Amino acid sequence: MRSDAEAAKAAFARLLGIMDDLREKCPWDRKQTFESLRPQTIEETSELSDAILENDLKEISKELGDVLLHVVFYAKLGEEQGAFDIAQVTNRLCDKLIYRHPHVYGDVQAADAGAVIKNWEQIKRTEKDGNKTVLSGVPNSLPPIIKAYRMQEKARAVGFDWNRREDVWEKVAEELGEFKAELSTLEKGDAEARKAAEGELGDLLFSMINAARLYDLNPDTALERTCKKFRDRFTYVEVEGKERGKDLKEMSLEEMDALWNEAKSKGL
Repeated sequence: MRSDAEAAKAAFARLLGIMDDLREKCPWDRKQTFESLRPQTIEETSELSDAILENDLKEISKELGDVLLHVVFYAKLGEEQGAFDIAQVTNRLCDKLIYRHPHVYGDVQAADAGAVIKNWEQIKRTEKDGNKTVLSGVPNSLPPIIKAYRMQEKARAVGFDWNRREDVWEKVAEELGEFKAELSTLEKGDAEARKAAEGELGDLLFSMINAARLYDLNPDTALERTCKKFRDRFTYVEVEGKERGKDLKEMSLEEMDALWNEAKSKGL
C-alpha cells in the first residue's frame, strides 16, 4: 500500500506546525535541549525495537511516530540555533541516498545485496566528510553485540572475512579452549587473572557473533528473544509458585525446575 504523496506532505506539515506550537506554548517542550532529549530518544528506539521483535504492526506504527517526533524536535532545536532545519536534514539525506545508490541513479551494476554493501562502503570512504577508516563509522555507544556485528560486516565489505563459513567453528573452538584454560587458573581476588579471563570471554563471544553473521543470523535478535523467553518462563515459575503457596526463596531447585518445564509445555 503506497501512501498518497499529498496526504503524506499534509500530515508532515501538520506535525511541523504542532512542533512550532509546542516550542512556543508548552513549558515542558520549551525547556528541552539536545542533551535532555537524548535518553528519551534511546528509550523510544528501544520501544520500536521491542515492537518489531513482537511483529506488532500496530505498535510499530505508534513507535515510529514517537521516533519521528524526536527527529522533528531535534531539527527544530537546530533551526532555533541557526545550525540546520528539517529541510536541510531531509535534503542532505536525499542527496546521500542518491549518491550512495549509483546502481539505481547511475550506471553502476550491483547484482545482489552484497555488491550493494561493498559499493556503499567504498563510496562512504570517498566522501569529504565520510569515515576516515573502515570501522570509524561504527558508533562507540552501540551495545557491544550490535557493535561487534557491525564491525564484522564492515570488515567483510572490504574482503576481510572467512573464505568458507564452516571454517569459523575452528576459531570458536580455539577461543573456547583459551577461555577454559584461563578459568582453570582463576583464583578469587586475582585481578590480573580475572582480566585475562574476561579478555578470553570477549574473544569467545566475538567469534560466536562472527559465526552467527556468517550463517545470516542476527545475534542481537537471537539473544533478545532468548531473554524474553527466560523472562516469561521465570515469571511463570514465580507467579505460579505464589499461587501454590510458595515464595521463590522457599522453593527447591527441583520444584522450580518442575514449574519451568510446565512453562515450556505451555509454549512460553
